[in-house]
Amino acid sequence: MQQLSRFRGHARLALILALTVATAGAPLTTAAQSDWPSKPITYVVPYPPGGTTDILARLIAQKLGQALHTTVVVENKPGATGAIGSAFVARAAPDGYTILGASTASHAINPALNPRPTYDAVKSFAPVALVGTIPSVLVVGANSPYRDVRGLLAAAKREPGRLSYGSGGTGTILQMSAELLKQQQGVRMTHVPYKGDVPAIQDVMAGHVDFMFAPTAPILPLVRAGKLRALAVATKARAASLPNVPTMAEAGVAGFEAEQWQGIFAPAGTPAAVVQKLNAEINRALKDPEVRAQLDGLGINPASGSPQALADFQKEDIAKWTRVGKAGGIELE
Repeated sequence: MQQLSRFRGHARLALILALTVATAGAPLTTAAQSDWPSKPITYVVPYPPGGTTDILARLIAQKLGQALHTTVVVENKPGATGAIGSAFVARAAPDGYTILGASTASHAINPALNPRPTYDAVKSFAPVALVGTIPSVLVVGANSPYRDVRGLLAAAKREPGRLSYGSGGTGTILQMSAELLKQQQGVRMTHVPYKGDVPAIQDVMAGHVDFMFAPTAPILPLVRAGKLRALAVATKARAASLPNVPTMAEAGVAGFEAEQWQGIFAPAGTPAAVVQKLNAEINRALKDPEVRAQLDGLGINPASGSPQALADFQKEDIAKWTRVGKAGGIELE
């Protein structure tokens, strides 16, 4: 009887200790999250310095650091069209101290076209915020015979395969935009890939290729200087930076949209409270007049919204480019 009593006493003590540990754990976790950030945050850019993602990162990092009373360090990890830096962040600790500046290339095109991805663009990340969208603009050289989209498509239908279009490389949003146009219109045109957008734009100006879809930032001064002719923007609404250029729908191609986007992600498993705090401060930064002026200069339409809104936007974009890639037989090597 005495042994049974001792056993019950030990069991009761063990239960009390277990409950004490369990209840103590929750406040510790909450406290750890409430103390965030207590050290610098690394903002990884999976592209070289000087590009759109890098410029955005440095703008947002400054405002984010001020709001969170910490340092936000931008770290470039370029390579494989954003895959190297993205894979790095996917493997990082999910503690809110590593975030990623992602784009259409790294988080929509890569998962759509890459048969052997080094990260899962959806499952490996926690969406934080959509930063903005970048219209793709269909441009031709200043001396091109094509004055509008209808004329360009009519020529493509008359002589299948003769018209050529440039892009910054296979699997880029610029190639995929033209591929989408080909598929929607049932025409054949020849893709000429370049090592980057700039040489492709230069050859369009020189008339070596007939046209290309280009991001707004690098072509705005060339259009305004009369060195390129913008035929249409591939968005629902006209671009604020090119108010006199029609949309593809206005130019006679209904239902055509192809735009780049920029977003911020954290590693999967990052605490929801941390993600929400980041989301709130990033959205606040995007409303800052200084940031808005910089975005306008880059031809970026600022966005905002919840982490879920970014997740939904990304999934739709992956599905879209997966369909286009399969129909065109396009794969990333």
